[in-house]
Amino acid sequence: MALERKEVEELALLARLALTPAELDTMQSDLGVILEHFGAIAQVDTTDVPPMTHAVAQDMKLREDEPVASMPANEALFGAPKREGDLFVVPAIISGES
Repeated sequence: MALERKEVEELALLARLALTPAELDTMQSDLGVILEHFGAIAQVDTTDVPPMTHAVAQDMKLREDEPVASMPANEALFGAPKREGDLFVVPAIISGES
C-alpha cells in the first residue's frame, strides 16, 4: 500500500518531525515498504493461533499478597532533600501561580 505525500506530511506533523523534502521522500518509501509487510502478515491464516501477550511464554511466579507493616515515615524520608512533616517536598510542575 503506497502512501500519498500528503499522508506522510501529516504523520510527520503529528510526530512533531521537521523533515526536509528529501527526508519526506525517504520516509514515504520506507513507510510504504512497512505497510506492504503488514499487508503480507494480514494475509496469513491465524484461525487456530491462540492470542498471546508475549512472543515467549512467561511463567510468572507470584508470591502471596500478605499485609505487612509500613516503613516508618522518618525512615522513608531519611534521605529526602526537603520535607515538610511526614511528606516529601518537590518542585511544583503545574501551578496556578506565575
